[in-house]
Amino acid sequence: MDFESRWIRRVQQSAHEESANLLVKKYYKEIFSFVYKQVLDEQLALDLTQEIFIRMLQAITNFNKKKAAFRTWLYRIASNHCIDYFRSKSYQAGQLTNYVEDLELIDAVDIVSYLIKKEDLEEVNLLLYKYEVQIQQILRYKLFLELTFQEIAGLLNLSESTVKTRYYAVLKKLREEMEANLNGKRKMGDSVSNR
Repeated sequence: MDFESRWIRRVQQSAHEESANLLVKKYYKEIFSFVYKQVLDEQLALDLTQEIFIRMLQAITNFNKKKAAFRTWLYRIASNHCIDYFRSKSYQAGQLTNYVEDLELIDAVDIVSYLIKKEDLEEVNLLLYKYEVQIQQILRYKLFLELTFQEIAGLLNLSESTVKTRYYAVLKKLREEMEANLNGKRKMGDSVSNR
């Protein structure tokens, strides 16, 4: 029996603290990286990662290795937690205050590229919010975890062709929505400058 299975069994049976710590330690960096790529804020990524591992430990008695690998199960928890975060009122309200605070911390030379990257990511997250959870998971796994279609299909118990079809269809819709938003901003800018 491998170490991971032993740790999981010990945590499931007796809430073995050392085994729980070893599980967290094994996956911490990759889960943090997955979350950070979505939020682009180190402190927030640390908080969300901690919450993900708390969820994992609370739900570990429900983990069944016959249904999915532990890593797969953990990434489902992480993905769902990120989706929940982007749906939360605290995310929506925090966007206004974070924008101003972030500007104060960045070197003036890097501010334009930072704003473009952060604004694009926020726009993608807001647009993704409109889609069902499975669609969000497909895009998050592909864009932020850089998984192959085959790996995503295995994670979500879908065929590879279904994953590809849904990914490209939603990507096309996202691109169209982002272009429409950009055109709307340009028109607003033109009407303001014509005054």
